[in-house]
Amino acid sequence: MSATALARPTIQPATTGVWLPAFTLWWREIVRFYRQKARVVGVLASPLLFWVVIGSGFGSSFRSGPGANQQYYLDYFYPGALILIVLFTAIFAMMSVIDDRKEGFLLSVMVAPVPRSSIVLGKVLGGSTLATAQGMIFLLFAPLAGVHLGLIQVLTVFGVVFLVSFSLTALGFAIAWPMDSSQAFHAIVNLFLIPLWLLSGALFPLSGASGWIRGLMQINPLTYGVEALRALLYPVSGAGVPVNSILTLLLFALSSFALSFLMVNRRTNKAAA
Repeated sequence: MSATALARPTIQPATTGVWLPAFTLWWREIVRFYRQKARVVGVLASPLLFWVVIGSGFGSSFRSGPGANQQYYLDYFYPGALILIVLFTAIFAMMSVIDDRKEGFLLSVMVAPVPRSSIVLGKVLGGSTLATAQGMIFLLFAPLAGVHLGLIQVLTVFGVVFLVSFSLTALGFAIAWPMDSSQAFHAIVNLFLIPLWLLSGALFPLSGASGWIRGLMQINPLTYGVEALRALLYPVSGAGVPVNSILTLLLFALSSFALSFLMVNRRTNKAAA
């Protein structure tokens, strides 16, 4: 081997950091969503109608809370409707993973010299931003549910909504990543994510549920998101910030993101093999 060959430096593929690719994917999700006007209207209109129709349908036949703390169902259901908006937005946002695979965009991202974590972070943050924005827009209807928020409450609600959005988006990403058809994704959503919302205390309180339903609700992480929002929107004197519920949501968010990261690496390793 010649001295020239020995002296020749080994060429390593150029790599970028985590944040630039993640920001690019995040921005792509934002632009894609708001270019689809019907999708924006559908995400907001469906839960709004759901809230008004179901809340008005039950009307005064439902009471929650003792004595002076009793609520009409329209008020009780408001936090659940907000979570439903977040759920719908997260589901629709993560369907883009399947579309990107069909269009070949995802393959080009996978072969690019970018960390796998940036792919997960960009897609999940994009969906989380959209879900949080839609949820906060729905907060404009809070006065109709008897809610009048101060600045501190709005910021705290924003934090809770973002944690729920991040958790559900990361979970949706983990479900969508190994799938090649939107039909299969819808089937899993109907089987898993919608029941997750139904058993979150959004429609009926945990205290009034039967034994086995109560057990499922207690292990459902989304229950703590609904509880945290309800505690912030309808504060009880001396109750304070629902720290335990927020910590549970934080754990849920970290676990969902870790699952998404594992799914990406799992498929990448299989493809490499």
